[in-house]
Amino acid sequence: MPKTRQIRQRRISSAPQLQPVKTIRNTASAPVILAIFQRGWLLAVVLAAVAFGVYSPVLQHPFVNFDDQSYIVENSHVSGGLSWSTVGWAMTATEEANWHPVTWISHALDCQFFGLNARGHHATNAILHAVNTALIFLLLLAATGLRWRSLAVAALFALHPLNVESVAWAAERKNVLSMFFLLLTLGAYGLYALKPSVARYLAVFSLFVLGLAAKPMVVTLPCALLLLDYWPLRRVQSLDRSDQRIVQRSWRWLVLEKMPFFALSAASSAITIYAQRLSMPTTEVLPFSQRLGNAVYSYAMYLWKTFWPTRLAVFYPHEGANLAAWRVGVSIILLAGISVWVWTQRRSRSYLLIGWLWFLGNLVPVIGIVQVGDQGMADRYMYLPLMGLLVMVVWGIADLDGEKFRSKKGMLAAGLGLACAALSVLTLRQLDTWRSSNDLWSHALKVTSNNYLAEDYMGSALLVQAYEASGQRYSDDATVHFRDAVRINPHDAIGHLNLGADFHEHGKLAEAIEQYSEVLRATSDEHLRAKAYIALGAAYGQLHKFEQAEQAYRMAMQLEPGNQGLLMRLGELGVEERIAELSENAVAHPTAQTYLTLGQLQQSLGRIEEAQRSFQQALRLDPKSEDAHSGLSSSAR
Repeated sequence: MPKTRQIRQRRISSAPQLQPVKTIRNTASAPVILAIFQRGWLLAVVLAAVAFGVYSPVLQHPFVNFDDQSYIVENSHVSGGLSWSTVGWAMTATEEANWHPVTWISHALDCQFFGLNARGHHATNAILHAVNTALIFLLLLAATGLRWRSLAVAALFALHPLNVESVAWAAERKNVLSMFFLLLTLGAYGLYALKPSVARYLAVFSLFVLGLAAKPMVVTLPCALLLLDYWPLRRVQSLDRSDQRIVQRSWRWLVLEKMPFFALSAASSAITIYAQRLSMPTTEVLPFSQRLGNAVYSYAMYLWKTFWPTRLAVFYPHEGANLAAWRVGVSIILLAGISVWVWTQRRSRSYLLIGWLWFLGNLVPVIGIVQVGDQGMADRYMYLPLMGLLVMVVWGIADLDGEKFRSKKGMLAAGLGLACAALSVLTLRQLDTWRSSNDLWSHALKVTSNNYLAEDYMGSALLVQAYEASGQRYSDDATVHFRDAVRINPHDAIGHLNLGADFHEHGKLAEAIEQYSEVLRATSDEHLRAKAYIALGAAYGQLHKFEQAEQAYRMAMQLEPGNQGLLMRLGELGVEERIAELSENAVAHPTAQTYLTLGQLQQSLGRIEEAQRSFQQALRLDPKSEDAHSGLSSSAR
């Protein structure tokens, strides 16, 4: 045998190529189907069961006060269950700064079956995560033929605590749901690669549409498919391969093949930018240099939390100008070093480059260059990118000494078992932080600093707790958190709104109006602005400044034209104005009829004690007034 031939064979055998799956059929798609059903289905079921079992404590958890209310509990389109009107609304709705009709429909479907019982909603999330775990295993197995490596990646994904936020948070349904459709898309793409056809291509495209309609983060899929063309499918011409069934193409051809997908991603991105336009801070508030620094640092922190998943929180505040330059510098060195290393390994260990690019690329939509919201980073954003890092680790460990791998299977299995056990413990602990809103935010305050949003929501949780315990609508403990929130971030609209409500409850109307006005200066969020205008209308009404009150209510109506309660408030405002006029007249010119009319108006607004006093005054002036006697009797019931 020529020397060049020997070298060629040795290089092919040492590289982790696509492994052929043993089969007795010759059809192009049969090996994949056999790999799934003959070699993997039982392990897939076990993986799904383990994932669901670990997450089963979440079934006892209630909804939390972070988006669950606006997504489910207080959303009339969703809470009433699934209907054609809900589907129509979902297709055009951009509430919560997103266009995700499939997610809205899934929430409505849960309400159809479970109502507002949080147990059913949490169960759906846990089931989707379990199914996603099984799909990851089956897809890796079908693509590589390597059962135990695929099993290890799926098991680590199933149990990793970074995924707790995506599963335990009912409102984060969009994450597990979009991942489900993305994995189905990858499976359909694998079948298409084996035997290209228009029908299979359309199946891939249709599943991608569903994924985007669940959460637009999957816009990176066209690039992800190109990565898969390189490894493990090896559809690129000039690459060595062991599976002759897959037809290789040039890079140009493969890119052109993805152009409809890129067009769809561009359309989804445009829709998303429109939906999120009011949630994007301006460059004056958050300059591009700060966004870029935070993005680099966040990449490094996602890496760190993948391998040391502790001190996880539901919200990490954006550090902005406070982010130390040395942290950004160290992050750049780390990311650049890893990137150079994986590039040097691209021929012998292709999975390293693909896993690394999968991690980097799938974080691009949420890394903060285009900032949406106030977070610096979020655990939920790692649900999809985590797969890339796990493939790098598992395949890398298995390839440390490929020839001795079989003899080390027992040791590697023991290591995997220990890793899974450790991750399970951490995941269960993290799940505990989602037992209630109080637990969720108190934990966030413990593991983060200067977390104004956690202060806001902790205060709100304490307000609810105080109301349920005693019926009072204020709490001194909650006020402390609201004050801390605006101290940390003077532009925190939620903090100012809550402080205004506290002043309002204590009768300090001037201070309340000042806080509500701060909300209007601090945010462009239409929902918060509407709340501030409504609160302003109420405060001005109590001060008998009816013109300002009416103006505030009408501004709120422009933001929420479908709010029927505002029409009632405007009607009540006219009654309030009439009550104020009659009160002045009654003092200046007291007559039985004046007090009788005053009492009737007060009674119509539910101000029973004031109405009774007015009826009593009417009886003092005219003891024979039957209407005053009747009004007094009815108000006493």
